[in-house]
Amino acid sequence: MAGSSRDMLLDDSGPVQKGRPLISLIIPVFNEENSIRVFLERTADALVSLRNAFDIEYLFVNDGSRDATERTIMTCREEWPEISLVNLSRNFGKEAALSAGLNHASGDVAIPIDVDLQDPPEVIVQMIAHWQQGAKVVNARRARRDADTWAKRTSAGLFYRLFNTLADHPIPSGVGDFRLLDREVVDAICAMGERSRFNKAIFSWVGFETAEIEYDRPARAEGGSQWSYWKLWKLALDGIFASSTTPLRIWTYVGLSMAVASLLYSAFLFFRTLLFGVDTPGYASTAILILTFGGMNMFALGIIGEYVGRIYTEVRQRPLYIVRSYIQLDTGEGEQDGS
Repeated sequence: MAGSSRDMLLDDSGPVQKGRPLISLIIPVFNEENSIRVFLERTADALVSLRNAFDIEYLFVNDGSRDATERTIMTCREEWPEISLVNLSRNFGKEAALSAGLNHASGDVAIPIDVDLQDPPEVIVQMIAHWQQGAKVVNARRARRDADTWAKRTSAGLFYRLFNTLADHPIPSGVGDFRLLDREVVDAICAMGERSRFNKAIFSWVGFETAEIEYDRPARAEGGSQWSYWKLWKLALDGIFASSTTPLRIWTYVGLSMAVASLLYSAFLFFRTLLFGVDTPGYASTAILILTFGGMNMFALGIIGEYVGRIYTEVRQRPLYIVRSYIQLDTGEGEQDGS
């Protein structure tokens, strides 16, 4: 696995110069062959003002693409020698791909960014300015989400409110993976070995001095979103259950309340029968009680099952991802990595 030292990767004869700060752009891609060149051209133009003081690494993480994404990146590498490429052995999902990028990034700062240009590369200049002023993390908050559908905007808003209500460490609303992370922050994140990862929560959990900027999120430059509502739902569950035990605690309180209520109702029935005799039993009330308590028990078991499943994932200790090949920044030589 790539280390954090720049001297491992940089050479005076290569596309970057030893001693200058390095910006690593982490770009997870999955079936994005039509977006690669558009992204590189736009980003190169947006970051031209930083070229005098910084070197830039385009670290693509190919998350098991089935189209010509890998071939397109290698073709673009002839024009942009700053490109590095991590090829995963299959599709592990964006959270794993982003973790792979963080583990292989060698820059003084790392900036996860989407290749679809919904994360405007022009914002990076403002991020670097805040970093130079001492910020270790620079969050990019979406001022508006006009490019998203009403359903996606509404569900995203509900998720952030629910997550921040339940989580021990809230995440800033409207902030995605697009942000600047200092080398010190990246090293802290890479030291965390958990496998059920929700990176937005991890970025918030590690702390450090944080600044924030706002930007307008445009429409995608090419193609469509890879995120279905089912995938977003699963990501939301991973975020909540990987970041908080509050759902279990809530159910403890619900169970305690139901136990007290049952005890009081039992006492009421006992004394009423003792004083007034036995009533004719009612089918409706019995059915309602059975269905209500049965449904709540199943719901409680479902919550417990979510946590048990994640415990099982952690206990197996399988790697978060597997690297098929790694094309480094300076030499272009591939090396095998089983991370």
